[in-house]
Amino acid sequence: MRKKSKAWVYIISVLIAYAVALLSLLFTKDSMQQYALLDKPPLAPDSIVFPIVWGILYTLMGISSAIIYLSHSRQKKPALTVYAVQLVLTFVWTLLFFKLKLRLASLVLLVVMVILVISMIVRFGRIKPIAGYMNIPYLLWLLFATYLNVGTYILNG
Repeated sequence: MRKKSKAWVYIISVLIAYAVALLSLLFTKDSMQQYALLDKPPLAPDSIVFPIVWGILYTLMGISSAIIYLSHSRQKKPALTVYAVQLVLTFVWTLLFFKLKLRLASLVLLVVMVILVISMIVRFGRIKPIAGYMNIPYLLWLLFATYLNVGTYILNG
């Protein structure tokens, strides 16, 4: 594949990840302001931190998925399927937590997401180790989000 074509794969892959973020924002923008009014656990960051972190994570996810897409591995389709499923679940989690205020359901979904992301990291890592490593910050953030979700659920019922 030509370098110009590869560049487009990277651009499109990152844009797909950002599209999920944009859809999440469109569906929950009114509800996110209510999050500021909730009691939060210790270590909860200021709201400005979330878009910065998610921007970095979506970029890393998009780049890593492009690396896998461009690989010649026979395992890339199942790996990218896990990636796609966890992206969809990320969108669903945002709806559950912010829009529908289903904190316990969102927590259960978050645990499923952590398991999927671990699977994705392993699958990506078997194909191209760097693609797996690029998603470790995402896993760490999901673990932190699990802590925040639990704390928010306990403190706000």
